[in-house]
Order: sequence, then C-alpha cells, then structure tokens
Amino acid sequence: MTNLEKYNKTFCDSFEITEDKLADLQYQQIELWDSVGHMTLVANLEDAFDIMMETDDIIDLSSYEKGKEILTKNYGIVF
Repeated sequence: MTNLEKYNKTFCDSFEITEDKLADLQYQQIELWDSVGHMTLVANLEDAFDIMMETDDIIDLSSYEKGKEILTKNYGIVF
C-alpha cells in the first residue's frame, strides 16, 4: 500500500466517507470531523505512519491537503 493509499484510507475510515469526498475536505466541513473526530484522525494517522505528531501540527491539520503538507514537511512522508 502506498503512503497516499494509507493516508486516504485513514481519512475515509476515520470519517466514514468515500475517497471522492477527500479532495476539498476541511475541518468541521462534515459532521464527524469535529474536535473528537479530529483527535481520532490524528491517532489513526500516527498509527498508520508510525509517527508522533507535534501539538502545533495537530492544530494546523485543518484540511485533507494541509495534512499531506504537514506529513511531508515535518515527518518525511512522501506521497
């Protein structure tokens, strides 16, 4: 499984959505991406990529695209 596939699966599983909804997805745009859902996503991303995200990165994770940017820039994950 590629990193992009893992990333997409993590979002889809965390928020019970299909991949076609990911492109423009932003925090609080869907019901399940509230504060609790956000922490679930973070925990799932940490498990999927075997990382421990910094607090600033958790706060900055405001969209699907921003998450890829953070993981690439700060954790060396290539998509």
